Amino acid sequence: MLSESQDDPVFKALAHHRRREILDLLKDGPRTTGALCETFPEMDRCTVMQHLKVLEEADLVIARKEGRERWNHLNSLPIKHIYDRWISAYAGHALSILDRLRSDLESQPE
Repeated sequence: MLSESQDDPVFKALAHHRRREILDLLKDGPRTTGALCETFPEMDRCTVMQHLKVLEEADLVIARKEGRERWNHLNSLPIKHIYDRWISAYAGHALSILDRLRSDLESQPE
């Protein structure tokens, strides 16, 4: 059996559209859990907290307690790691294929 990759919790966290929406909100700045709950009135507080827990386990959200408030901060480093490891390598390969195709098409007689 293969061991779980370091990236698996990040992919799991990013797999759900609500968690991606939460990250989009936190990109603009930290928010309290209460403010996040108000942004998603169709979800109860418990559901929002469950999504935040998945994001924290993936190290995408760092929560800080300030008095009675819990502030949630975006940590984009795991996403950068995913980009560096997966996306940039495959994007570079795709671009080289497109560049070769363009060259081939331009060199064909009309």
